[in-house]
Parts: sequence; structure tokens; C-alpha cells
Amino acid sequence: MTDAFIYDTARTPRGKGRPDGSLHEVTSVALSARLLNAVKARNGLEGHAVEDVIWGNVTQVKEQGGCLARSAVLASDLDESIPGLSINRFCASGMEAVNLAANQVKAGAGSAYIAGGVEMMGRVAMGSDGAAIAVDPSLTFPTYFVPQGISADIIATEYGFTREDADKLAVESQRRAAQAWAEDRFAKSIVPVLDQNGLTILERDEYLRPGTTLEDLARLKPAFKDMGESMPGFDKVALLKYPHLPAIDHIHHAGNSSGIVDGAAAVLIGDAEFGKAHGLTPRARIRATAKIGTDPTIMLTGPVPVTEKILRDSGMSISDIDLIEVNEAFASVVLRFMQAFQVDPGIVNVNGGAIAMGHPLGATGAIIIGTLLDELERQDKTVGLATLCIASGMGAATIIERV
Repeated sequence: MTDAFIYDTARTPRGKGRPDGSLHEVTSVALSARLLNAVKARNGLEGHAVEDVIWGNVTQVKEQGGCLARSAVLASDLDESIPGLSINRFCASGMEAVNLAANQVKAGAGSAYIAGGVEMMGRVAMGSDGAAIAVDPSLTFPTYFVPQGISADIIATEYGFTREDADKLAVESQRRAAQAWAEDRFAKSIVPVLDQNGLTILERDEYLRPGTTLEDLARLKPAFKDMGESMPGFDKVALLKYPHLPAIDHIHHAGNSSGIVDGAAAVLIGDAEFGKAHGLTPRARIRATAKIGTDPTIMLTGPVPVTEKILRDSGMSISDIDLIEVNEAFASVVLRFMQAFQVDPGIVNVNGGAIAMGHPLGATGAIIIGTLLDELERQDKTVGLATLCIASGMGAATIIERV
């Protein structure tokens, strides 16, 4: 099998996912097309330069419905001979797009791909697609379905994380993200969003709350307590699956959970011949990819078993990894990962994460791969791991190695 290399990573800034957010006027197709144009221009791609555009997005209804990837290609400056594939693995959709593209390159099914994803959460509301896992009793009952926030609180209860633990992680995420922006650590990958007149709409992540303190977070009400304890009584459902727990400790709130935002990200992946043909230098090799299914009730523990799997399949250990990105869907997800592997918190989410900057569902997996590569280069480190928890009980991971 041939190697699959990363030649470029790009992302938009993340806008607040609500009507007063800076990106609210931009559709998913338009934002995707603008990012595809940036990748094309930055890398001199002409004609049928890439085999396909593989694009993740989670809520595939309304303007995000149909094959959004193909719509984005047609709305962009890419050649119309390039097709498009939309995929959905919930929060890991952007990562799965990258992994799928890399594995096709490795297998010789095309020499290059653009992969990534988009989510305009302020325009197409999360859950508005009516997913069966959440609404069909024939599925929800036997799987002991609970909403993700309850799952995050189950993790905290099961593994002994307190609200103070979660809030400390959230404050540190805000501090690191603010420092990263102050030091222009994202500059290599950020593509400002312009309007049709060429005026800048957004050039930096706008969800950040720099200066957030533990005292600020202590004033916030647990977000999922009422949902768990009142009808329909999701805590009771969870305790049917986890009867050894006396109760669910609700520690998560808006300040230690990921933000609802709009955004898109892309990764240009190709083999060595593609790079030579276009005069491009590879930045990293995609060394390994993995995915796994997990308990759908606790749901968000996937980063642990999928990391165990990818390390085992690669003949590696956690000590071989220099830097790690674990999506901050909820604080307990990252706390559980660090507990399971006993890793130094100083190498995990070095530039903050989704608690500080937001989690545009279909794009985040590609965002953290790009952030990981930029940081490996900044620190002159070699090997990085990116991983996410996934709705309904899954995990995904990617290991990259600088070349």
C-alpha cells in the first residue's frame, strides 16, 4: 500500500451558532465552497486534480440535505468533473471523511482527495433530522437511550470526576485557546470568511470567553439535572443500565461543555506522486486510522477503546505519542481519557478545545487534525493522535506523523 500524506489543512473561524452569530448569513454550501476555493488556490489545483471531495455533516436536512458535498463542489471553483460524497458519523464526520480519503489513497483508489466537513448549527438545528436513535421507541428502549449531556454526567459519576474537576479543565481550555490566538498559532490554517463584496465577516473564533474563572462557572446551573430528574426521567433510564450507581451526579453546564457554533474545515490528502505533480511538499503521513462501537447509554467513552485499538493495530504505545487532541464535547470525556492513559495534561489539547472555541459537529474531526499538525510543527514534535467521542456510542481516531 502507498502512503497517504497531508499536504494542507484549512478551516474557517468558528462563529456563534445562533442568529446573532457572525456566520449566520452564510449557508453550509456557501461556506464549504469558499473553503474549497481556498484549498484550490493555496495548492494550485486545476482540472480533475483530486479524485473526490468527501465531506462530513451531521444534520443532513434542509440546506444541509441531499449530497451537500456535490453541491459545494458545484458552488466552488473546482472542476465539475470532481464528484462529492457526504458522510455522517455524527461528531466524527469530519475525521471519518479524512480517514476514508486517506485509506482510499493508500489502496490506490485515486491519488488525492479533499476531505473535511461543515456544520451551520445556527441555521440547521442539531436534532432537527429526527434521528431514530433518539425518537424511535423500538430502538431507544432496548438501547437505554439518554441524551448526550446525561451520558457525560454518567461518565463523571462512574469515574469519579467532580464539578470542580470539570470546571478546572474548562477554565484551562479557555486560557489555552486565548493564548493560542494571541500568539497566532492558528494562522497557518485559518481562512477568513468574506462576504460577496470581499468584506471580512469573521477572521477569528468568536465563541471564546477569555478570562473565565472558576467563580464564574460555579454560578452556572447544571444543564442536564432537570432533564434527568423530571419526566421523562432519563436518570432512571441510565440507572437501569448502571444499577450500581446510587444516583447520577450532574456536573456539566454550558461552561464546561462544547459550544454550539458554525464552521467548516478541510484537509488535502494525496500520495507522493500527487505532491510531485503539483510541486507540493507533504507535511505529515496519516499513519493509522480506527473506529469502534461502544455502549450507547454512556455513549461518550469511545476515545479510550478506539485509542487502545489504534495503538494495538499500529504496534505502538501511548508513550509513542507526542501530542494529543481529544475533542472537548464535555469535560468528562477528556478527563476520562487522561485518567485511562495517565497522560500528561500538558500534551492534551495544547491550544484549548471545543469548550472554548465550539464544536461544529461535521467539521470538528477535520479541525482537530489540522490543529494537531500545526502544533506538531510549532513544537517540532513528530507523532500526534486525534480522537473523538461519537453519539450513539462510537469512537474514532487518527494518528499522524510528520515527514
